[in-house]
Amino acid sequence: MAKSIKIFAPATVANLSCGFDVLGCCLDNVGDEMKISITSIPEVKISKIEGADLPLETQKNVAGVAVEALLKAYDKPVGVDIEIFKKIKAGSGIGSSAASSTGAVWAVNHLLNEPFTPHELVAFAMEGEKLASGNAHADNVAPALLGGFTLVRSYKPLDVIKLHSPSDLVMTVIHPQIEVKTSDSRSVLKQNVDLKKAIQQWGNVGGFVAGLFTENYDLIGRSLEDVIIEPLRSILIPEFKAVKEAAIAKGALGCGISGSGPSIFALSKSMETATIVSEAIREVYSQTGLDFDIHVSKINNQGVRIINQ
Repeated sequence: MAKSIKIFAPATVANLSCGFDVLGCCLDNVGDEMKISITSIPEVKISKIEGADLPLETQKNVAGVAVEALLKAYDKPVGVDIEIFKKIKAGSGIGSSAASSTGAVWAVNHLLNEPFTPHELVAFAMEGEKLASGNAHADNVAPALLGGFTLVRSYKPLDVIKLHSPSDLVMTVIHPQIEVKTSDSRSVLKQNVDLKKAIQQWGNVGGFVAGLFTENYDLIGRSLEDVIIEPLRSILIPEFKAVKEAAIAKGALGCGISGSGPSIFALSKSMETATIVSEAIREVYSQTGLDFDIHVSKINNQGVRIINQ
């Protein structure tokens, strides 16, 4: 049994416009790094965090909580030491808490010779999400663990499906340097949904999934429409409308809020288009006076991966 491993824990884009809390995808070149070690003392310890001001206390750290959930199910005395090198900013809307949660449980499971399947790991990582936002959602942790695009068909019982990922799809993401907490972003949502809008949204989810499997890019684009969540959350994001219009004008299939925001994603058919879209978005945000990051990434069909061992 290996004693230590260093891994890349990818960023993710959740919701994908039409799929609130059920759809997500995994990014390829944006993510955290973590070093996970098996120790002789049967406890979970967060020994180092670089790149972010996050708690070292196990019960207050999403990675610690997720690993403790795994070890409770493993039911054998195991010690774990966790080092986190954050590259994804907290509150960015591209799965910062999910990266820590999934990276930790994936690495521990690997070091224990994989007693749990990737699908089983989703439930453990969700405990980290519950700590971060108060809601144990899987739309970020599922793609981070399984790779590619994923659909949460059901939460009770948990049923996660990996979808087809067309190789031509490329994601452009802009992260304005403002923080929108998931808990705050959820607070603006309505608890009741108009039936006509719900029907429209269900149709878009079905269309998006069908578009992925058939590699019908026009259908994917038509389905990237959110008539329920985006109208409420977009007011929290500066220049959201202008960014969306610029992205579509330059050829993006669709554009929407990444997770709970403030990041905005645009999905394109090629790296060339995604790069053109990134420049158009950059031009919009350069006029705001806000600092921002832009990422252009292929879809990561693997999920968490080993850096070295």
